[in-house]
Amino acid sequence: MQHITSRQNAVVKEYREAARGDSPSTMLLDGPHLIGEALEAGIRLQHLIVGADVLERPEVVHLLAHTGAEHVVVASASASVMDAVSPVQTSSGMVALASRPALDVSPYAADDALVTIVCDMQNPGNVGAIIRVAEAAGANAVVVAGQSADPFGWKALRGSMGSALRMPISIVADTRDAVEAARAHRASVVATVPHDGVMPDAAQFRGRVAVLIGGEGLGLTPDLLREADQRVSIPMQAPVESLNAAVAAAVLLYEARRQRATR
Repeated sequence: MQHITSRQNAVVKEYREAARGDSPSTMLLDGPHLIGEALEAGIRLQHLIVGADVLERPEVVHLLAHTGAEHVVVASASASVMDAVSPVQTSSGMVALASRPALDVSPYAADDALVTIVCDMQNPGNVGAIIRVAEAAGANAVVVAGQSADPFGWKALRGSMGSALRMPISIVADTRDAVEAARAHRASVVATVPHDGVMPDAAQFRGRVAVLIGGEGLGLTPDLLREADQRVSIPMQAPVESLNAAVAAAVLLYEARRQRATR
């Protein structure tokens, strides 16, 4: 096992590039939990760095045995190097580079596909949390559209708690293209609006459905709202005017789950 002591090592540069999102085919996994989730999901690890001070921890020993079977290149590193390769404030002691998963089927492949479209959401933690909610609620796929944060960036991956490694995710550069794709597959487009929409339990979530979740602040644009087949508002007690985007997604997706379970 190679031991890295210099922050100028070429491998350290690769980790920093992945943390910045400069490597389009590579993602950075920080911590034993995410790395273990990636291995369970069949994600290919390219490289793994472990802090020399955590090599004897049981969870680390277990993961190293697994990566050995997968022939992953593993290196140990000094504390200063771990601080350089780990993007979090306090290093978790284990960081890996992995190949990004590719979506090889249409999000709308199933006749009753439930798809979440994340529109112009710039907070990576919210993007990750919505992916986690989508998997928990039984959605088929997530489409991350427009100016949204990278769902495979390290902050979004941590927010998803591993769901982004299992959930089918596609990235679409333009939100209108994402909505047009939903329409092309005859999905009912459901948009969240602050006021004047129907109650969640009055909306129709059966069949092929695309749920639009708007970004922080402005929410969905007027153009996207005009494309919607249904507009849904979540009732809130005054003076509260809005919910966190991931919370709103959870309310709608679990209503969809309820309806689909009782058909």
